Amino acid sequence: MNTKMITFPNAQGERLAARLELPEDEQPLAYALFAHCFTCSKDFKAVVNISRALSSRRIAVLRFDFTGLGESEGEFSTTSFSSEVSDLVAAARYLEHEYEAPKLLIGHSLGGAAVLAAVADIPSTTAVVTIAAPFNPANLRRLLGVTTEQIEQVGQATVSIGGREFTIRKSLLDDLESRQPAETLRQLKAALLVMHSPLDQVVGIDNAAGIYRAAPHPKSFISLDSADHLLTDSRDSRYAGGIINSWASRYLSLPDELIPARIPQAVIDNRVTARTGADGFRTDMFANGFPLVADEPVAYGGGNEGPSPYEYLLAALGACTGMTLRMYARNKGWTLEEVVVRLSHHKVHAEDCQDCDEKDRRIDTFVRELELHGELDEAQRQRLLEIAGHCPVHRTLTGEVRIETTMRPT
Repeated sequence: MNTKMITFPNAQGERLAARLELPEDEQPLAYALFAHCFTCSKDFKAVVNISRALSSRRIAVLRFDFTGLGESEGEFSTTSFSSEVSDLVAAARYLEHEYEAPKLLIGHSLGGAAVLAAVADIPSTTAVVTIAAPFNPANLRRLLGVTTEQIEQVGQATVSIGGREFTIRKSLLDDLESRQPAETLRQLKAALLVMHSPLDQVVGIDNAAGIYRAAPHPKSFISLDSADHLLTDSRDSRYAGGIINSWASRYLSLPDELIPARIPQAVIDNRVTARTGADGFRTDMFANGFPLVADEPVAYGGGNEGPSPYEYLLAALGACTGMTLRMYARNKGWTLEEVVVRLSHHKVHAEDCQDCDEKDRRIDTFVRELELHGELDEAQRQRLLEIAGHCPVHRTLTGEVRIETTMRPT
């Protein structure tokens, strides 16, 4: 996807680091804000996966580091739950000023409680999603355990979370204790989706029940089944992103089917883009405004989350063949009702190929089977069989091909 690095000021003027996930053609249908979990960051894997799942469906997502975390300025020890809510409002105002006001708020863990509290101050919000969120933000006190006694006595304490040390002050706990989540939820004026795993060992599933019961309709609940609290398995965060896409389309007034934006080529780089991350071989692609996914089978080290590159190549040949035959038959006035093209690919030794000039290499062989439906006589069928060999993709595959590769600075 198209990721922009940006910063914006919080209420104290400190710069907060953010990433704006856009579709490749930079023509989103709506904007969303993502609030990460307590002491996490905008670059947490689950945050990135969900954000990119949304941007692939033309929902731009602003993910940012709260004050004092990640790449953002400020001291985390001086922050509170209220300051996180304030950071969310600052992010929404930045989007409204520079792009478009956010309609969708998403929060993970304590970030989920924060987005629920921020809705009242972000009037553009029409939909809210919580993921593994606590019903009562004050539950953080329980998670900190005996450390809270030191915080009460001394005023602060250093805790280790995720291998990093953070200073927690009593003002944070006091702020959390002052919250009235039930009342906040009763006044919620946006559609709500609650997502939670029944196996969450950090924030129990009873929190999801509390959020759901307190909120007015429209509201929905989705179980994340075997996911852990942090959605460590990438499949869980991608699943969550896909569900949010489908659910949010109703409340963001998105079309059921994506219609690619038609914009001047000189304005936006709208080439076919393929991005392969560090997690396996899954590759997210963007072609003419349409999101696609490629992967390799599990046997080859992939996750089998999409067709392989060769299967896409076969699909291109099959689609081109069907379109070419349909166009030819229409021009001739023939009754061709449907074309079914079945293809396979394998390699054979050149010595097994009677028409091959070189005998010391392997040859790619595509097998194409046509199934033509309609009132066609034998002569028409044979002519269409010949025409199949003239489709543009067929000609590209069998013609001379040159691929020019350059390196783009990063």
